[in-house]
Amino acid sequence: MRGTLLRELPRETSVHRLWAGTKLVAVTLLGGSLVVYPTWPMLAAVSVVLLLAAIAARVPVFAIPVPPWWLWGLVAFGAAVNSVVGVDAVWIYFRGILFGVVLLWATLTVAWTTSMADIAPAIATLLSPLRRIGAPVDEWAVSMALLLRSLPMLVDDVYTLVAARKLRPRKSTRSGKTQDTFLIDIMAAIMSVAIRRSADMGEAIAVRGGSGSITSGRRRPHGSDAVALVLVISACAAGVVLS
Repeated sequence: MRGTLLRELPRETSVHRLWAGTKLVAVTLLGGSLVVYPTWPMLAAVSVVLLLAAIAARVPVFAIPVPPWWLWGLVAFGAAVNSVVGVDAVWIYFRGILFGVVLLWATLTVAWTTSMADIAPAIATLLSPLRRIGAPVDEWAVSMALLLRSLPMLVDDVYTLVAARKLRPRKSTRSGKTQDTFLIDIMAAIMSVAIRRSADMGEAIAVRGGSGSITSGRRRPHGSDAVALVLVISACAAGVVLS
């Protein structure tokens, strides 16, 4: 899949300057509205908000992920299966596909406009009321932040491993038949790379002062964050009314 996945785009825009917690709350509101009201008006309202955010953030076209050909084939196969039931089933099927695309679009918008270093402090701030009941908020925030940081590197490593594995000749058995162990080799290599990445991150965190340094962010919401949340809530309310 081509495109920019879970990496911040080097821009200086109003969307980039928003607090990370504001973006997380906005995505939660948009996603929750779609789940509760899975209608075309709500889908249109959420799409308009995301489109305006992409324009304000100056997201380039080359950053948009392009799905591989086999994924389009699966979508076409699903449409063919639903066509046996009827036209309404195909219509509902494509609406579900669009819902998934919109939710993925919202997630990518946050990734394009937010530094991964700001995610953990924002999550810790949003979940801070749970500390009163003894919830490990800092540990949750650190786990999410490390997951988001490691995924882009893991994807790059997978691309490199797949390209290197394709250059290797196939193994031959005693009977002369070729043995293709592509999937086994790739899975073993991915597990090895993931373990190595986690070990490197653990050492880096220990050198920098432990997990507490990850959640100790100083950024706080400002007036622009309140305006952004008002716009998101207004769009969700409009979608509910039209639904």
